[in-house]
Amino acid sequence: MTYTITFNELRKIKDMLPHGSMQRIAEDLGISTDTVRNYFGADNYDNGGSSAGIHVEQGPDGGLVVLDDTAILDKARELLNV
Repeated sequence: MTYTITFNELRKIKDMLPHGSMQRIAEDLGISTDTVRNYFGADNYDNGGSSAGIHVEQGPDGGLVVLDDTAILDKARELLNV
């Protein structure tokens, strides 16, 4: 099942995360930190980062992001107690 969120909403969640959260999410999920960063809009595939199952469609509010898997988003929300 997919989940749709605006790019700006996804970036807002990323910006609210405390320092070190990308590493913690990566460790908890057994993935690279760059993959977590890519999920939140980065574009780094050189150091083991991979696509995180997101698809961006241009539009208002930064466009829509369709997530194939919400595990990273769920961990981020857990860290924020949201």
